[in-house]
Amino acid sequence: MEYTNKIITGDCLAVMRSIADNSVDVTFADPPFNLKKKYNGYIDSRDMEEYLHWCQQWIEEMVRITKPTGSILVHNIPKWLTYYASFLNGVADFRHWISWSAPTSPMGKSLQPAHYGILFYAKDIKQNKCYELRSPHKRDRKSNFLSKDYGGKKAVLHPYGPLITDVWTDIHRIKHNKYRDKHPCQLPIHLLERLILMTTDEEDTVLDPFMGTGTTAVASKRLGRNYVGIELNTEYVKIAESKLLQETGHSKLGDAWVSIFLKRIITLRDTDWDIIEPYYAIPKDRKSIDFIEIKLKSLAPIYCYESTDSLNTTLFFDHTLQKNEIKK
Repeated sequence: MEYTNKIITGDCLAVMRSIADNSVDVTFADPPFNLKKKYNGYIDSRDMEEYLHWCQQWIEEMVRITKPTGSILVHNIPKWLTYYASFLNGVADFRHWISWSAPTSPMGKSLQPAHYGILFYAKDIKQNKCYELRSPHKRDRKSNFLSKDYGGKKAVLHPYGPLITDVWTDIHRIKHNKYRDKHPCQLPIHLLERLILMTTDEEDTVLDPFMGTGTTAVASKRLGRNYVGIELNTEYVKIAESKLLQETGHSKLGDAWVSIFLKRIITLRDTDWDIIEPYYAIPKDRKSIDFIEIKLKSLAPIYCYESTDSLNTTLFFDHTLQKNEIKK
């Protein structure tokens, strides 16, 4: 595709209409929320009927250009996702409503909003590519014991952590301005990494029609995927392209792509555990995982690259030791 690994400056509808059917593996959208936020070059305040008509148009384009094996992912507040689901139900197959914890300020006379949603639809559920994911066991900060009581099942615990559900409480919004770009709705990069690991393989292509300052592109590059970005604002495009030029290293452990945040692997694919397991020191008695957290082996060389973008302050590692060099 002519747009592969590029960010195109332009209107998302015009650009997507120039892309052939069944061209990309995953489409992800984090559109303006119609909440009067201050974007550069876009007025985030439309009549409700006008806004929803526009949304239906770009959603239908996303589905059209997604491959039969691919996924359509749309992020927004629950209010708009209910409408998006009605559009998608007629042209794609529902898989999940993912809820990720993101508490906001009380709004008065209502329940306090505490999550954003991500709609996960398959272009064709029978052909859809989707991988089970795992995240680390949650532990008590003081005792380091597992937060969840597994009762008599501790002997069969997965040493790394449980399968990820459709409620994500371990990923939060970027709260501090010093870590943010000049953009009102910037998503954490490890949120995109989790979605990409779940729905794609190496060298697959991810398209984002509202690229903003490049989160989806950076996450794709770190995980060995291709990207196609569309963004209306030239300033945001410049920020995204600058971050991509500075991006170094791969988020990889051995031959397995992983998501790393704050010096820890926070997402891996369940099918990759056989590749990853030799890098960890795991107690022989699985029950002891209740109070002993598994660690990367000290002999595994870790090359640290300070993240040069402002998405987060993660140190991410490139573990290059081959499996046959690891002591069992």
